[in-house]
Amino acid sequence: MTVTTETRVLAATEWRSLEQDHEHRADALTQARRERAATGQTHPVDDFLFTYYPFRPGLLRRWHPGADVVLQGAASLPRASWKWYRTEVADSHVDAPAFFAKNERVIRFIGTLLTATRQRPAHFGCFGLHEWAMVYRQGEHRHVAPLRLGQNDTDAVVADNRITCSHFDAFRFFTPAALPLNQLQPTRENQPVLEQPGCLHAGMDVYKWVIKLGPLVPGEILLDSFELARDIRRLDMEASPYDLSDWGCAPVEVETPAGKAEYVRRQRGFTERSNLLRDRVVSLLV
Repeated sequence: MTVTTETRVLAATEWRSLEQDHEHRADALTQARRERAATGQTHPVDDFLFTYYPFRPGLLRRWHPGADVVLQGAASLPRASWKWYRTEVADSHVDAPAFFAKNERVIRFIGTLLTATRQRPAHFGCFGLHEWAMVYRQGEHRHVAPLRLGQNDTDAVVADNRITCSHFDAFRFFTPAALPLNQLQPTRENQPVLEQPGCLHAGMDVYKWVIKLGPLVPGEILLDSFELARDIRRLDMEASPYDLSDWGCAPVEVETPAGKAEYVRRQRGFTERSNLLRDRVVSLLV
């Protein structure tokens, strides 16, 4: 697996316009988070992407053209001194070979994981019950919001449904009583084997992998992956056992047939979006 080698040249007027558009879009995506941070406020749904994934809003604002794109007239600008950039006379470009040489193991892992996930059939039988398993038979919870059905009825939903979580980073937050109820036993080691595109958390993680690929990934893919993660997070919490009505989240009642159907309908849409992004990212690494 190597980075692509077809070179493209962008005139200064062209790439500066792309950079400006990217910065405006990134600012709009992070405005609410930045305003809350300035006043010490938090949001249990929307802040997740900035806390679980430890990436600053400023990373979203930094536009990269991607590998093998030459930016004319950029050699004298601050971006030319960014890590993993090289200058050639008056121009600048991402030093993709150097980045690949330094991060080869991670790049190969990401490419292999995304390719394998993309090729597997999507499963639509989990109904977001991983969030319910995270509070099963436990009086104290990670979130301050109350349980929508109360503890006893929440526990009954977990006990009365098949729990089929395939994602380790969700499974590892299950309560001790919920762990043996899961049909699978995900680990970090078997993640490349179990990851499947219907999983909401696998869809959110595309954003994490894109960030780790840094300057190899064009800015529009970065922001598209962030928007996907943001939208998935919203459904993840709407289908959770928490009462988040004070935070603008109407519940998707997955304890009912209608709620399950609504969850799957939206889950299918996220699967399509995440697979398109996986294809775009993998295409940069072959």
